[in-house]
Amino acid sequence: MPLYPEIEPYDHGMLDVGDGNRVYWETSGNPHGKPAVVLHGGPGSGCTPWARRLFDPDAYRIVLLDQRGAGRSTPPASAYDTDMSVNTIPHLIADLELLRRQLGIERWLVWGVSFGSVLGLRYAQTHPEAVTEVVLTGITTGSDAEVALLTRGLGKIFPDAFERFVGELPDGERDGNPAAAYNRLLESPDIEVRERAARAWTDWETAIVPAPPRSVARYEDPVFRLGFARTVTHYWGNGHFLGEDGVVLRDAHLLKDIPGTLVQGSLDFGNLLGIVWRLHQAWPGSELVVIDEVGHNAGAPGVAQAMVAATDKYARR
Repeated sequence: MPLYPEIEPYDHGMLDVGDGNRVYWETSGNPHGKPAVVLHGGPGSGCTPWARRLFDPDAYRIVLLDQRGAGRSTPPASAYDTDMSVNTIPHLIADLELLRRQLGIERWLVWGVSFGSVLGLRYAQTHPEAVTEVVLTGITTGSDAEVALLTRGLGKIFPDAFERFVGELPDGERDGNPAAAYNRLLESPDIEVRERAARAWTDWETAIVPAPPRSVARYEDPVFRLGFARTVTHYWGNGHFLGEDGVVLRDAHLLKDIPGTLVQGSLDFGNLLGIVWRLHQAWPGSELVVIDEVGHNAGAPGVAQAMVAATDKYARR
């Protein structure tokens, strides 16, 4: 199932969501089609035109947005004086509801990748009446165990990179929570400290998650790098602001009336904890599609095609 051709938005804008934040949004495809909202990863990556190609433009009204502090939304997380205390999962969920009402949408399909899967799952659990279906890839649920795996557990698989990663931390911080420790560095008033921490964080992400060149190239942009690292560590160092560890998996039963497709690479390191299989088992009506020999990469051969197949199927509902 090939990706759909490239298209341009027919409308876009900046939504005032409060707290001094304005969120960029755009719509493409069919203005009268089935609504679908795209939740990007990171957190802090921003949306990309590529995601539009996962939907039949004749069938879908495709909504993309840059979450708070990311992409074209303002103020950017890369700016030292940006208040990150108003960038949490409850804030992002409230932004989705505000945007949905602004666009006059009653219900929409929710598509999410990586962190977008955490946000999408929690949004669907707390607002099931607004969600028709869910399509996710690079799946994670934002638990402390998943963060610990990605920041410390994988050190046994990538020992050289891990030594460089923790080597950037102050002596008293090296045995604790690396995400929280890096976030403290990224909140430093010293720009040199922040820039060095951002570089070290993205070097670690590159080491553990092989990605296509276009993704790695973003890390060479110092502004993107700083905003991305600050946002990721802000969430990872604070339990994703979910209120209770493991709540997304615990509340999977709340999705029982929502069809969902989970597309996961067999080599995604997040699989080491069995999260996606446990989510699938706890979510009646969900479908799990495993793509062999693929890691944490939504654009990998087989993954994107499986997601197109899912959105095509849901377009007919």
